[in-house]
Amino acid sequence: MQIIYIDDDATNRALLRDMLAFEDIAMAEAGDARTGLKMIDESDYDLIFMDLRMPDMNGLTAIRQLRAGGAQHMSVPIIVVTADPSEGVRSMCRSAGATDFLDKPISMDKLFEMVGSYRKRHVPVR
Repeated sequence: MQIIYIDDDATNRALLRDMLAFEDIAMAEAGDARTGLKMIDESDYDLIFMDLRMPDMNGLTAIRQLRAGGAQHMSVPIIVVTADPSEGVRSMCRSAGATDFLDKPISMDKLFEMVGSYRKRHVPVR
């Protein structure tokens, strides 16, 4: 399973990377949305974790661009990683094309439950 996490905060990326490494799951990282979108265009990812609040391009804009980018990006699950669990934020994210949410602070149990559920659904397209 190929995973990428797009977040401008290096500490957040390191935390998720270390949690995933606990279960021998590797993760690609991008420190901004533009770099992340380029990486996604150049590689096949099975799961995308996306922060919302980033400078230059926010997560909502990045999600919209991914979903508008063609069939190859339509079915990839996008998990919004956010400290704002309000229904208003979740509604905006769903409208943009987000699939699911992972609340900060991140719980290892919730993370592995989520990754496991998407791993079970994953059907390789390669």
